[in-house]
Amino acid sequence: MKSLPRFILFAIIGTFVCLTAAAQRPDGLKCDTYKFVERDSSLYLDVYKPDVPRSDNAAVLMAFGGGFLSGERNNYIMKDWARALTDHGFTVISIDYRLGFKDSAMVASHSKLLKLPDLFKYCIDIAVEDCAAAVSWVHSNAGMLGIDPSRIILTGSSAGAITVLQLDYCRANSLSQASALPPGWKPAAVIPYSGGVMCKDSKLKYATEPAPTMLMHGKKDKIVTYKSIGLPFDEKMHGGKKMDKAMNRQDIPHWFIRFEGIGHEVANWLPGSIDLFCTFVDLTLAGRITTLDATMTDSELKPAAWAQMSMLQLYGGKGKRK
Repeated sequence: MKSLPRFILFAIIGTFVCLTAAAQRPDGLKCDTYKFVERDSSLYLDVYKPDVPRSDNAAVLMAFGGGFLSGERNNYIMKDWARALTDHGFTVISIDYRLGFKDSAMVASHSKLLKLPDLFKYCIDIAVEDCAAAVSWVHSNAGMLGIDPSRIILTGSSAGAITVLQLDYCRANSLSQASALPPGWKPAAVIPYSGGVMCKDSKLKYATEPAPTMLMHGKKDKIVTYKSIGLPFDEKMHGGKKMDKAMNRQDIPHWFIRFEGIGHEVANWLPGSIDLFCTFVDLTLAGRITTLDATMTDSELKPAAWAQMSMLQLYGGKGKRK
């Protein structure tokens, strides 16, 4: 069976990738590690406890980026996120999930498919299933972890942002990928950094209301699309702009933060946006229904050439991340 041509595989990976450096650095952060599910291999999660917990015992479950090809729950970006969140009193849970594009046998077995979106969907589906299993484990062990299971916020970067958004989409639409979630459970909030939802519905509908969501996306993002990408009558990836339109159409309160002149840099912005993150969470957990539509600038969020490249530029050897 033939494997996918190299340039096609690059394009697949580039659609969802959030590049992360492989090097780790000592940072003094301490965590407890637990196995939460057994798949072909064991999947683990790291729990970071704050020195001074929030009075509401809220927790953040986060998923790393890496294009469903690479990334780790304890890479330096996730540790920076954990530090920022624990400094603000959150218990932080950083999870593993299966990387569909890392499995060359899987890619080869699917290469006969004429529709590349089926490959994307496979990778997203298994990540969502693993995220749901992680939520279920955390929910069952909330007492040991010292958290309120009704106050779990989902967040993620790039592929991880897609994963948490897709999980809540599947939950709200009673899809099988979310079946491992505890019955009746709903995230306290979903905060994706450069994410989207994949579905065949060109208008992106929610059968029941999604969790309170704060969408953040760069308008120049060509890695996780800001708008939509896909063929008619096929699976499509709907980015921040399309999700905002869908939620407005269904009168679903949400925050949409967009950035002029910025691409995929937003994927790694959580530490720089921690005050905004906490404001949204505090209002949401207080039961306040709010809607915000804003175009932001932040001097800390600087344009980077790698984050504004197209897929072919980024993976075709025409550019390098600096």
